[in-house]
Parts: sequence; structure tokens; C-alpha cells
Amino acid sequence: MFLGGVEVSRERGLLGHSDGDVLLHAVADAILGALSRGDIGVIFPDTAPDVKGISSVTILKRTAEIMREEGFVLGNLDCVVVAEEPKIAPHREKIVALIASLLFSLPGKVSVKGKTKEGIGEVGKRLAIEAYAVVTLVEEGPGTGFPAGRNK
Repeated sequence: MFLGGVEVSRERGLLGHSDGDVLLHAVADAILGALSRGDIGVIFPDTAPDVKGISSVTILKRTAEIMREEGFVLGNLDCVVVAEEPKIAPHREKIVALIASLLFSLPGKVSVKGKTKEGIGEVGKRLAIEAYAVVTLVEEGPGTGFPAGRNK
């Protein structure tokens, strides 16, 4: 199983058209939504044969390229993984570092935390995992590489 691009379990995995990394999908969707570009299904439709089994790292890399093409950089990213297992804390540093690098940013701009459902529902029964991401994008200043100060 991959979460945030990091292998966290060899015993279990998540179903998906791609590698099923729910955290990277949530991050990509948050960025595309902030850019008013829809969701990852627009860029990587599950009807395209070349998308079957694609790495979510590839999905987030392309999303980061779109973000930069649109003239934005990461302001801040806050993520929550809701799962009984695996626990996020042992993997947090690696996940944060990888996501930050994929988004051309610094680890201090990325927050990843884990929550549980205390045995309630599909997630609580260890049958599913949820991930949520909220992102702030900042428009780059012309030719400087520094933010211009306008948030999207």
C-alpha cells in the first residue's frame, strides 16, 4: 500500500484504477480544484488504457507541472489521512518530504496528519481509507520566483 508516495504496507493495498494512493489523489484534486481545472479524472481519465496502474507520484508530478504552468506555487498544504491502519506517524517525515519535493516546495509548507474513526463505519472496520487535502496556492511574481502576494 502506498500513502503519500511511500510504501507503508506490503500486506494490504487499496483498490484503484491507479496504484490507489488516496493521499496523493486528494492532494492532486485539491490543487486542480484550486486552479479550477476539475479533478484528476479530467487529466488522467480511467477510460485511458495508459492510465491503468499509473503511479500516483506521476499524477502529482503532472499536477505540479500544471500548477507551475498556471503561474502558481504552493502556499500551504494540509492533509488528513483517516484510517485505523497503517498509522501515519512512523511515515510522516518521508511522506511530507516527498510531497514537498513533488510540489517544488519545502517540507515546512506541508502538513500530514492521521486520524481514526474509532471502529465506526467502513474506515473503522479497516475496509477503507479516507484522505482530505486543503491547499493554498500563491501566484508567482513575474520573473522573480517569489510570490506576488495574490492567493488562489
